Amino acid sequence: QVQLVESGGGLVQAGGSLRLSCAASGRTFNTYAMGWFRQASGKEREFVAAINWSGGNTLYADSVKGRFTISRGNAKNTVYLQMTSLKPEDTAVYHCAQGYGSSWSDYHYWGQGTQVTVSS
Repeated sequence: QVQLVESGGGLVQAGGSLRLSCAASGRTFNTYAMGWFRQASGKEREFVAAINWSGGNTLYADSVKGRFTISRGNAKNTVYLQMTSLKPEDTAVYHCAQGYGSSWSDYHYWGQGTQVTVSS
């Protein structure tokens, strides 16, 4: 079983940046892919970005392409989401998950999430 804990959320002004972290338990972190999803209040969970086990392949939602960067540090069992040029519509709870793809059904374990609020 994999346990995931997100951190790094907060309140930021539009145009600002934040870096989210997701710490994973287990010694096999470097063998599985990871992704980030977000869920705004009253909306469905939506895909943000994903990265394969080596970091060599990444996938992004069109809404964040060019602004967000997903990366991983296998030595630290951590996956990151660097968010720049933030917009109010990026406000959501951000969850990391184990898996790869743009559908929530591609993922097996989920973290509790971290709140990101972007003020205009």
